[in-house]
Amino acid sequence: MKPAPVTDAALLIIDVQQALCSGESGAFEAERVIERINEVSERCRCTGRPVVVIQHETADGPLQFASPGWQIADGLIVAPTDIRVRKRTCDSFLGTELQQRLFDSGCSRLIVCGLQSEFCVDTTVRRALALGYPVTLVSDGHSTVDNGVLKASEISAHHNKTLSSISSFGPRALAIPAAEIPLEVKA
Repeated sequence: MKPAPVTDAALLIIDVQQALCSGESGAFEAERVIERINEVSERCRCTGRPVVVIQHETADGPLQFASPGWQIADGLIVAPTDIRVRKRTCDSFLGTELQQRLFDSGCSRLIVCGLQSEFCVDTTVRRALALGYPVTLVSDGHSTVDNGVLKASEISAHHNKTLSSISSFGPRALAIPAAEIPLEVKA
């Protein structure tokens, strides 16, 4: 069964930042993930959907505000019209203006991608569901790093399955590959 077109949706690009995409802390297949995110973000922009670029920051370390590691990852395409949100927790809604920006944009659904699968992607998807947003998770558009127990690819696959299985919030998450996300021109 083909998924219904995603209407009135905003794309959330979570934490695709230099420190999380390169070096020892670089996410598994970061370049591939960035390609998929660019594909979906371009389609969203072309069909009139908001694109929200979320950046994590810490008081010190590689994700300190304005540091080289905090910057948007090489290769990620960001447009001047994209909404920018800074956050300090795994939850992209907590202590940020994200909820208000989505409301102002008239968005009632979310498309989610980014880093890291088991931290900020997971927490943001769960919070979005709790707030009443149905979520399309870009199944090949999020990643993480090996954690000593599981390989990064296993962690991401686990989260695709787990987040798609949650029904207790009411709204559901559906994991769909980037190329299969139905984005039609908004009426």
